[in-house]
Formats: sequence, structure tokens, C-alpha cells
Amino acid sequence: IMDNNYVGQTEEKSKIAAITTGTSEVILTTQSTASGAKSPTSIFANSTSFWKNSGRAVPGRPSPKRDFLDNTNSKNCAAGAVLRDRGNGIGMVSTFRDYQQSVSDAWDTGDDEFCIINSTEAAAASEVGEAARISRQVSQSVALNVIETHSRINQNHVTNNETADSNHCIADPTAPGSSTVEDINKEDRRSSQDTNENRSRLRNYPGRPQLQKISSNSQDGEYETKIEKFQLLLNSPQLDLVALKKLSWSGVPRKMRAVSWRLLSKYLPPSDERRNAVLESKRQGYQDLRHNYFKVDSQDETQQDTYRQIHIDVPRMNPQIPLFQQQLVQEMFERILFIWAIRHPASGYVQGINDLVTPFFIVFLQEVLSPNTDLEKYDMSQLPENSRNIIEADSFWCLSKFLDCIQDNYIFAQLGIQEKVNQLKDLIQRIDVNLHRHLQTHGVDYLQFSFRWMNNLLTRELPLHCTIRLWDTYLAESDGFALFHLYVCAAFLLHWKDQLMQQNDFQGLMLLLQNLPTHNWSDRQINVLLAEAFRLKFTYADAPKHLETKS
Repeated sequence: IMDNNYVGQTEEKSKIAAITTGTSEVILTTQSTASGAKSPTSIFANSTSFWKNSGRAVPGRPSPKRDFLDNTNSKNCAAGAVLRDRGNGIGMVSTFRDYQQSVSDAWDTGDDEFCIINSTEAAAASEVGEAARISRQVSQSVALNVIETHSRINQNHVTNNETADSNHCIADPTAPGSSTVEDINKEDRRSSQDTNENRSRLRNYPGRPQLQKISSNSQDGEYETKIEKFQLLLNSPQLDLVALKKLSWSGVPRKMRAVSWRLLSKYLPPSDERRNAVLESKRQGYQDLRHNYFKVDSQDETQQDTYRQIHIDVPRMNPQIPLFQQQLVQEMFERILFIWAIRHPASGYVQGINDLVTPFFIVFLQEVLSPNTDLEKYDMSQLPENSRNIIEADSFWCLSKFLDCIQDNYIFAQLGIQEKVNQLKDLIQRIDVNLHRHLQTHGVDYLQFSFRWMNNLLTRELPLHCTIRLWDTYLAESDGFALFHLYVCAAFLLHWKDQLMQQNDFQGLMLLLQNLPTHNWSDRQINVLLAEAFRLKFTYADAPKHLETKS
């Protein structure tokens, strides 16, 4: 498109505009007379001011020319206004080149960096003819960031322009100390450098992990607010257990977790005045159980078999953590598991229950130690015996309450686990039939990988701190966590769908399912997992017909 050429500009003469496209030239002619009558051959009969620049701001178009110049202004003031208008893209558009410059900052080239996540991936995608894909969440975050950054840049430009107008246009250019064109150029270069700095900061954002990071101030503020809510609930004379469950479902702060778990496990009563008495009674009761039941030299053959199995399993528990390899800690676990097995003869000790003691033990140990203590390497012999006895007693009672709702998982033949494995199979078949068929085609039975998920409640699949966060929600479930755990396992399996679909043999599938890469997981991944599990439960738990296969 070439520049518009005006042949004449008087009211009595006609306007001729030539627009050249390729090799053809179109001439649009409108004729006007003094009375305002137009020729019938006029193409734009109803547009008397087609070539007239409107004074209104039209969205998506360059801004109309501002009347920066005044008859009383000097030449230097006019030059400064023109330079500023050109630098900021403000002014009347007379050519297509000017139009390009006026809208060039609508989307800076640096903002497009988020579209290329990885240069190698982008090159590979171009070779196969596929466009690089980005997630919708990242693209929305980047778009909002771009808009905010450009808004801030534009505000800075407007402020600089207003200041420059007042400084340059009012002052006399011939007076000492007045601004000249050279000064204006320096300021424009300085403003351009500030703009480039802002744009360089912007290039650090798109498509990079910084977008998902939360500032420490906002995180600390949210953390402190949640602690205040817990303190308000826990300090009330009569605890509202429903409100505590609702608040704990999304996670319990570390400093409030021990007392919250005791209350959620119903180890402590809601009444504040009765808690200390109950604690003393329960802790003393556990010491009596130790004295009466924990006898290593017992002649009972059943008890000897139980103790022998516990003594074999405990050293295998968390072998990568030095804390659990200490003899003092292993003896505490042996007493807890042995006494629980003796008190529950219907099930007795089952391999895997030893892993369920660990979260309670760690939470109650954190309560008596300073926040900066390295728990994995802490020497338990440094802890007073009374404190060790309290941790052991509280872990035992909370474990007993915790296992009450999944007692059928550990009876003869573990019928409860078998039922849940079958329910998981039906659920996955209904939710994602492709994944279900992929597992069945390669001979993978759900019992082969999900039995451990049900028996150990995902403690072998997740890091310890993630298990503790998961149990915040389990203890806060109003109807018990047994049903909810089924949907957590379903969400957990669906999370690895892409990796599972890439495995095309039985060996690859089983190796992946038994060694899922969760070592880098944090509370964020657990929160997403729980949210997906809640969605599945909300969809299918109250609609059992959804699980039935259509005939």
C-alpha cells in the first residue's frame, strides 16, 4: 500500500485519492460543491467525511493527533512534541509506515517467547510439522502478565509526556537553562532504556517456572492467617469438630498438626477442660499395656510368631532414613505394633501396618522438637524418656483410632482390600476406558499394583511429607477415609496415564507402576491429587449405577 496523495484540499475542489494495489490503481473521486451537493457517481454517497480523521478514540486504532502545538509555542517546543509523539506512537497517521509504528507496541516480539517452550522441542516440532503446544493455564498467566506490564509501561509514558510537556512547552527556549532538542533526545533515549529494561524483565516470565512461584510474603501471610483460624477453634471451650474438619481438609499447619490430629482421631474430647485429664489417663493406660502384654519371652506360640514377623518388618521400614534405623526407634515401633496386634485378635499383625505408624510418629516428634531440627538424622537418645513415652503412647492410640474404619482390610484373606481393588477396576473402566483396555491388553491385573496402594495407603508411593499432608485430609473426612481413598487411588492412576500409554509391554508397565517418580512431589501435587479425587467422588460415589456396565 502506497502513501495517500492528496491532489487538492480546498472546499470547492474535489479530492482524489489513489490507492495502488499490485499493478492496478483504483481512483476514488468525490466531488463537492459550495452547497455541499455530491455527484451521483460518488462511491461513498453516505460518507461525506470518509477521509476526515475522527476526533474520537476508536478501540484498536491509533490515537488521533493531539494538539500539542500552540501558536505561541517556540520551534523547539514543536520539535520536542514531534519527537515524543514519534517515540510513543502518538499522533495522526498519514502513511501506512506511521500506522505500523503507532501500533508496533500492541504485542512486543519479546512477548511471543512463551510460545516456544524449548528451542529443541520447537525445532523438532517444525520438522514433523506440528506446532509446539502450551498449557492453557500457562498461556492465560502469561497473557495477564503481558497486559499488566504494558499497562505499566504506558502509564509511565503518559506521566513522562505530561512532565515533558510542562517542562518544555511552557519555558522560553532562549532563556538560560531551558531545554533544547538535544536535551529532549537524551530524555527520549533514557525513556527508551527504561522501556527496554521492562521488556527484558518480561522475557524472564513467559513459559518459565517463575510464573507459578508465590512470593514468600503472600505465602507467609496466608500461613499465619490459617494458624489464627486454627488457634481460634482449638482455644474454644467446646470444640466445633465439623468446623475443624472443614478447615483441616485443605491442610494443617505444622505447628497445629499434632493437637489437630489428636482431635480429628477422636483421641481427645472436644471439651477443653477434659483434654489434659484424658491425655494423662490414656498415656498411663498405654504404659500399663506395655507392662501387661509386651513380653518378648512369652511362651505363647502365636505371640512369638507375631513378634518375630514384626521384628523382621520394622528394620525394612524406610531404610533410606537414618532416624528409623536407630535401635531405640525400632523398639518403640515393635511395642506399638505388638500391642495393637494383641488387642485386635480378629486381624492380628499384617505386613504393611508398620508403615502406618510412621506419619503419627513423625508428627508427634515434630511437636517436641524445634522447627529447624533435621528429623531424618535426629538422635532419639537425646530426647528425655518421658517425651519418648508420650510420643509412643500418642502414636499407638491415634493408630488404633485410624485403623478402626479399615479393619476389614486386615482380617483373614484381606477381603476389604480385594473389594476396593475391584471397585478401582470398575471405576477406571468407567472413567477412562482407553487406559483400562491398555492395561488389560498387556496382561496387567489391578491387584498386582493397587494391592499395595490399598494396604499401605500410598505410603510406599509418596514421600513422607506428602503422606502427612494426605493424611490431613484423610483424618478430616466426615464419613471416614476408606471410601475417599478409593478415589484418591483412581486419581493417582489417572495422573500417570500418559506415561502408562507409552509402555507397550507388561514388564515396562509393572516397572513404572511399582516405581512411580514421585520423589520430587510436594504439597502442591497432593492438593491437585485430592481435588481430582474429590471431583471423582462427587461424580460417582452417590451414583452407583454409573459403575454398572451397560448391557
